[in-house]
Amino acid sequence: MNTTTADAAIPRAQYVKEVGLISAGHALTHWYPATFYLLLPLIGKELGLSYTEIGFILTVQHVVGAIANLPGGMVVDACGKKGYLMVLSLLWVGVPYAVMSVTGSYWMLLVCIALVGIGNNIWHPAAIPTLAYRYPARKGFVLSLHGMGGNLGEALAPLVIGALLTWFSWRTVVVINVVPGLVMAGLILLLLGAFSVTKAGDPNNINAKAAEPWSARKYFADLVSLLHNKGLMLVSISAMFRTLTQTGLLTFLPLYLAYELGYNLFLVGVCMAVLQIAGFAASPVAGHLSDKWGRRRVVMSSMLLTGVTILGMVVAGNSVWFVVFVALVGSFLYAMRAVLQAWAVENTPRHLAGTGVGLQFGITAIGGGIAPSLFGIIADARGLQVAFYGLAVTIVLGNLLVIFVPGGDKK
Repeated sequence: MNTTTADAAIPRAQYVKEVGLISAGHALTHWYPATFYLLLPLIGKELGLSYTEIGFILTVQHVVGAIANLPGGMVVDACGKKGYLMVLSLLWVGVPYAVMSVTGSYWMLLVCIALVGIGNNIWHPAAIPTLAYRYPARKGFVLSLHGMGGNLGEALAPLVIGALLTWFSWRTVVVINVVPGLVMAGLILLLLGAFSVTKAGDPNNINAKAAEPWSARKYFADLVSLLHNKGLMLVSISAMFRTLTQTGLLTFLPLYLAYELGYNLFLVGVCMAVLQIAGFAASPVAGHLSDKWGRRRVVMSSMLLTGVTILGMVVAGNSVWFVVFVALVGSFLYAMRAVLQAWAVENTPRHLAGTGVGLQFGITAIGGGIAPSLFGIIADARGLQVAFYGLAVTIVLGNLLVIFVPGGDKK
């Protein structure tokens, strides 16, 4: 059975349920971090934090996430219960934010955000290989729909939380914010369960390898082979630079809008939503084009244009063009995310799909961990505008690596 036939054999209603629920769950895993970015100016002022200290909070989240990604991928490959792991991820991400409501300590805040970093990174090794192998002929497009879920969560969160902050304190808001995650976890558990949606003979069965005995020795030998996989490692490092740019932008754009341009929190939320809505619209287009034209062409174009539009955003300053450039940055920055994920899956053996995704996200989380502290130091020393120039440089570096990735060109 070829991949096109395999995709077509799945009933439309089942396709909508599977892709829709997993994408909606992905929205919630991004909803919570997007909420936190909007709360950072308030938390920073209440606790008297410098840019460097604010950046270090996000560094802790991403470093812990980087460490958790690889064992998370191992658990996914060994366990195979994808739906249950997605439910666990949603619960694990939401609850620590509620605990923040009772803390007045910087160190307790770091503990909570570290727990979020662990939970958030269980999701991707479970969800991405499931969708990629379930719909192989539409891999880029389906993963872009999954990515759209993340963009939707990041777009709606600033608007909703920004509105709630006009009536409630940030401590009350983080408690209210637990409810969406609980609801979505319940829906996935009820409608997908362990995500046993394929039969043993199905070539798209993502759990096919789970029936074999799990051997730690063989597993770690396979892991070493992934570390020597040139295609996977180059795609992952390139994705790391993209994540570094994204995290730096998400961390310091709200601070720039609130501190430098004097926007109120609702307007800050609107600008952050514009960034995500633009990415939401661009993601399926990029995914479809990468299936049709090849991954490399889409990634290189998106990275180059991201760097250019970040510079345009800084030059525009406090004008209507600033919001226009924010939208363009969102379009190009988020358009390539799912394409890089699809490219990584294509360079990973199927039985190590979860580990391959975990490895990619572990490497990208390193970039996410570096960005907040590095650019926080730059912002304290030279100002936020200089930090934004640094973000433009990092995305160009990621683009240079893409040249050397094998494959990715449509024949």
